[in-house]
Amino acid sequence: MLEPTMIHHQVAPFFERRATGHYGVQLRMDAADAPTAVFLRSEPDNEERLVPMDLIAEYGRYRVYTAELIPNPAAAVTVYAFKALWADRQCWLDAAGISPRMPLGERFFRVNTEESPPDWVPDQVFYQIFPERFRNGDPAVSPRSGAYVLREDGPIRAKAWGEPIDPQHPNSEFYGGDLIGVRQSLDYLQDLGVTAIYLNPIFTSPSVHKYDTEDFAHVDPYLGGDAALADLRAAATGRGIRILLDAVFNHTSDTHPWFNRWGTHPDKGAYQDVAAPYRAAYTFHDAADPDSYHCWQGSKVLPVLDLGDPQVRAYLIDGEHAIARHWLRPPYCVDGWRIDVAHMMGEGTGARHNDRVLRALRLAIKDESPRAYVLGEHFGEATRWLQGDQEDAAMNYYGFSHPVRAFLAGQDVNYHPITLDAADFDQWLNDARSRIPYANQLCQFNLLGSHDTARFLTLIGEDRGLMRLALLLLFTYPGVPCIYYGDEIGMTGGNDPYNRACFDWDPKHWDQDLRTWVRTLAGIRRAHPALRRGAYQTLLADGDLFACARILEDEVVLLILNRAADPRSGVRIPLAVLPGCAARLAVLVGECPWGLGGDILSVDLGGKEALLLRGQLSDVPG
Repeated sequence: MLEPTMIHHQVAPFFERRATGHYGVQLRMDAADAPTAVFLRSEPDNEERLVPMDLIAEYGRYRVYTAELIPNPAAAVTVYAFKALWADRQCWLDAAGISPRMPLGERFFRVNTEESPPDWVPDQVFYQIFPERFRNGDPAVSPRSGAYVLREDGPIRAKAWGEPIDPQHPNSEFYGGDLIGVRQSLDYLQDLGVTAIYLNPIFTSPSVHKYDTEDFAHVDPYLGGDAALADLRAAATGRGIRILLDAVFNHTSDTHPWFNRWGTHPDKGAYQDVAAPYRAAYTFHDAADPDSYHCWQGSKVLPVLDLGDPQVRAYLIDGEHAIARHWLRPPYCVDGWRIDVAHMMGEGTGARHNDRVLRALRLAIKDESPRAYVLGEHFGEATRWLQGDQEDAAMNYYGFSHPVRAFLAGQDVNYHPITLDAADFDQWLNDARSRIPYANQLCQFNLLGSHDTARFLTLIGEDRGLMRLALLLLFTYPGVPCIYYGDEIGMTGGNDPYNRACFDWDPKHWDQDLRTWVRTLAGIRRAHPALRRGAYQTLLADGDLFACARILEDEVVLLILNRAADPRSGVRIPLAVLPGCAARLAVLVGECPWGLGGDILSVDLGGKEALLLRGQLSDVPG
């Protein structure tokens, strides 16, 4: 027995909030295999409720059923699924797909009725900047060799822009990148199609990477100081470009005045004195041993903060002038925070009460700026942080970066070999996507690489064909795309520190074809709302071939790709789930021959080639 066709998306007209606070939901099924009854299954009081769905229309091969979904008043997240009955069987539709029996609750469609991510986020194209290596805008503020000693690493070194990185001293070599340089580059970014910037940490810190904060209340003077951020904010606003800052609230530098490991501040810190004012801000496993402090991943330069300590909480999160609030206010007015190692933040050791800490942080941020973006960093699966009550979205390593890397580069997150065919790839995407509300899926921060990974072009052996496919996925998959600085001009580099090289500002060295490709994709995304806010539907996942669609109202955008080096002729893409679009298709990207036969799209794909089509649905009921 073939699976019936059951279609539901969490976008209009399938899912719409009504004035009553309830939701109108729609299900479409194949009229040729009509069930005897269809139910909406929900839990408005934590008990199963089966609501018969009304048949409201029949068009072409589909029947349309509707019902009203009543939110669960006892929980922020409402879950639901669909159940169809025939004389001899039943089928269920949930967020992960169709099953012949009642599925696990974790597979149900879900919606947070109380918390929504900012409505501006899905429309963005982000660009991640590692400030010290992006552009030197004012050499007068750059550090000089020997200006200070970086702990055991010795005196810092000033280097010429673009000079090779010394892997023995990567954190003490300064090239002079600053926020002035970012401001001077806004025309470049705007031309690329960028609408939002994510900055790696910018607060006062002794290292290049600045994840070892010494002063949360000021921008590092070597990056231009507070005034440089205010100027950048003003200039970016004039271009409609948003700014996201990095919040490193899990730990401080060992040079922070509260800790003062090296005695560089006048008052004794937690390392030196058990009676120091901020001793309780850190955890010492042996009170008599100052070196027994809890630190991040064993790195002694990063003592971990106890976010259960009232002084720490007041300073970073809860206080009226808390750091989480301060940078959301004028003249900086940043548009949100990326929360470093969000899953590790806690009270004491072991990330205890992590959810309580993140809810408090979210509450403070949203209270100060309701439209601020709260983005968590998680390298692993992040479902429990993404139900709407803690984070708006995550850096989507698990749900995008890792499967794309596995599918196109044959490596997992640990750079170990992995083999996935398109069906495995699709299942991975589906597993991650289906467990969070779709409003949050549309805000997921999709990326191919970052300051914490080898550059994607390096992972794929500098294969431009695969890079073009990866970028196509980045700009068409649900979520917001982020380009790591320099990827668009063909920068390469392995793991830290080689992924943090200076941006090459000589256009003669740029991969102009790749940069044009990024500009083209950004323009296509900007022109087609379906790519920003539309539903998602897999159409084909077989071997090296993958095809999917984004759908919003009557617009549909189709992506078909072949990752193999050899061409594939006569690839058949079923379009029955997209009624009427087959007769209304036009090419957005690609030169592959294609043709139509009924509800089948036939495509001849070259090696490592893709086709992007735009269609319009017909006879779609409201």
